[in-house]
Amino acid sequence: MAIRIVGVDLPQNKRGEIALTYIYGIGRSSSASAEFKVEGDLRSEVQMNIKRLMDIGCYRGVRHRNGLPVRGQSTKNNARTRKGKKKTVANKKKATK
Repeated sequence: MAIRIVGVDLPQNKRGEIALTYIYGIGRSSSASAEFKVEGDLRSEVQMNIKRLMDIGCYRGVRHRNGLPVRGQSTKNNARTRKGKKKTVANKKKATK
């Protein structure tokens, strides 16, 4: 019988501290200490913060809206996680004489 906390089934074959890390918002260091905002509450707070940035139109909000990296990473070569799969662009045809 699995233990269920905040809508997440915790594995029985792992130590308590490690099993708690299966909950969104709890890592290794915070699994040993007290109260935190977790799962649904934390996810909704993060989404509200992102929506606030987009609404006020700040640089970070614009980057979120356009699906580009937010924290200053280069976008010339990499950033595929944020930009998605490559969109191939055809190069110009050479002019024939």
